Amino acid sequence: MKLTHTFALSSLILAMGLPTYAQDISQEETADIEKISIIGVRQDRMSKGATGLTMELNETPQSISVINTQLMEDFAANNVNDALALATGITVDKSETNRTSYRSRGFGVKSTQVDGVGLPNSWGLVTGDIESYGYQEIEVIRGANGQLTGVGNSAGTINYVRKRPTNENEGEVGITLGSYDEKRIEADYSILLTESGSWAARVVAVLEDSESYLDGLEDERSYVSFVVDGQVTDNSTIAFGASYQDADTDGNMWGGLVFNYSDGTQAEFDVSASPAQDWTKWDTINANAFVEYTHEFDNDWEIKATYNRQDSKDNGKLFYIYASDFDSETNLGLAGYPGQWGGDFNANLFDVTAKGEYSLFNQNHELMIGTSLSDSNDITFTNPATTYSDAAWGLLPAFPFATDAIAEPTWDDRVNYSEIDVTLTRVFGSTKLNITDDFFVVAGFNAINYKREGDSNGVEIDNDENEISPYLAATYSINEDINLYVGYSDIYQPQEEYNIDGEFLNPSKGVNLEIGLKTQWFDDNLLATFALFSAEQENIAAFAGVDSAGLNYYEGTDIESTGFELEVTGQVTDNLNLVFGYVFLDIEDAFGEDTNKWVATDTLNFSLAYNLPALPELSVGLGGKWQSSTENETNGVKQGSYALINAFARWNISKDLTVQANIDNITDEKYITSLETVGYYGAPVNGRISVSYSF
Repeated sequence: MKLTHTFALSSLILAMGLPTYAQDISQEETADIEKISIIGVRQDRMSKGATGLTMELNETPQSISVINTQLMEDFAANNVNDALALATGITVDKSETNRTSYRSRGFGVKSTQVDGVGLPNSWGLVTGDIESYGYQEIEVIRGANGQLTGVGNSAGTINYVRKRPTNENEGEVGITLGSYDEKRIEADYSILLTESGSWAARVVAVLEDSESYLDGLEDERSYVSFVVDGQVTDNSTIAFGASYQDADTDGNMWGGLVFNYSDGTQAEFDVSASPAQDWTKWDTINANAFVEYTHEFDNDWEIKATYNRQDSKDNGKLFYIYASDFDSETNLGLAGYPGQWGGDFNANLFDVTAKGEYSLFNQNHELMIGTSLSDSNDITFTNPATTYSDAAWGLLPAFPFATDAIAEPTWDDRVNYSEIDVTLTRVFGSTKLNITDDFFVVAGFNAINYKREGDSNGVEIDNDENEISPYLAATYSINEDINLYVGYSDIYQPQEEYNIDGEFLNPSKGVNLEIGLKTQWFDDNLLATFALFSAEQENIAAFAGVDSAGLNYYEGTDIESTGFELEVTGQVTDNLNLVFGYVFLDIEDAFGEDTNKWVATDTLNFSLAYNLPALPELSVGLGGKWQSSTENETNGVKQGSYALINAFARWNISKDLTVQANIDNITDEKYITSLETVGYYGAPVNGRISVSYSF
């Protein structure tokens, strides 16, 4: 996974102007620096989990899974999609090659945080493969989490924890070669900028290029990020940084395959089947920046102010296929719909929080209060292909057809399809009341003002809504190793989906309940969580069809989701690490009938990493996911239960040099990536070899 010579990394660091003199500090001096850094205010910082309060995972009254660096490295999860596929209860839903949604407890995850600060992403879609190497870990908080985000549904929240400078000079470089001409180089370096260790920086960079098992698909991705972290005074710190990703895709899909023949039977194709043409593309740019200031008062209260900036652009030449009269004998009867679409999105988020302890009734308690303001501007534009005599508009050759079968249409000049401005103002707070040494209650609220205005395809948008959402939870320690918890949260989720008239659906509202048990084993090295949950959501968006412009439209429906989750994660022995998760889901509509059958009723995930005692230089592992059968009732597409199994082996040649091999889908399982709007076939068996060098 990592490159074996350091010249590329050194050149990168010098090019960015970072000093390297600190590498020459003697070992004795370095030891002193590390001690100062660790006991000072500047240190490795992690997010505060589901409530923003100081609680360990085993006592937090919510289901949380953590995908750490080691797990991502073990299974070569080099993008966020692959990383989240490792999490309990998360479904990575790929209805097309360049857009992905994440689902939990039967609903789309629409709440996103970075370092515990909520960011605008209410649509829930992720465009392009997002690089994961810039994150130390990814937290998946399942269930309603309005406590931090102010808006959200019962699916959960994904919190991305940035890599921050460490307290010593260290780094790694790596290279990967894999199936379908995959080539990847990555570098990660943390450096102390002052002799005292009060200032430090970290730089991460990635280049990746690959073809695909899908006909015509090629991807290029470059990524760079930096974070500087420093001590301003004895009690205050500042951190700032930025990241930039440029991802270019050729031969991408817009929508998935058509599996339903007109006679009601289901089509079967090679896994490489794709309607993409040589002229199709989807290019994306994502840039993010942040500044974070923290001050600790002498009474141990802390105030933190952050500013986050998001900018993204995408531009694509796209080709969609749909069934006109799809014949099972000839594979004729598909029609085409070309489109050149793009978008510009930017957002600003200001967030200020204060937290600390207070005394009441002979107990110490914790309080967190804050306010935030975010504004975003989202422009969608199109270059219409209005020459309907072009081949891309008509009936198509028998499928699968060649990637040069349909000529690129003639595009008109760019016009704006929509421009939407959203402002979200929040005032929020929560307190942890320690009733006894074994029992505490967490109570909180979010008061929001949500404004959305603009124009969408000629329809004027003007929303102005206010909502107050309460949050209440409690944890009881039965003994040192067993905690029982219960939680309640309101659900309030503005929606980005349009109805058939081109208007946004009204917000979805509801109630989320959860009760669970968390136990620790083997000297607190293994954590087991069992949770029962129930969520009632009103007016949640459901796909209703395609309008005359070829765009999806939705209608509101009431849904109740109930089920349970079991997760066991941690260290079983000195040589064995384990993650095991199982989720059962029951989703019903307002009439008590089963609905959303494209969501699996049962899912199971696991990962095992074992270090051989007789050969400590060698580690092996196995991981995967199984799901029960699913179907899309609208078009009759069905999929039986299936399992995806992945494996790795890592050999530490020396203290610094490592070689790793990964094989994905070792049973060569054939499966469809999504059944909500129907996707395409997932990757067959494939592998990669990586080499890394640490220094």
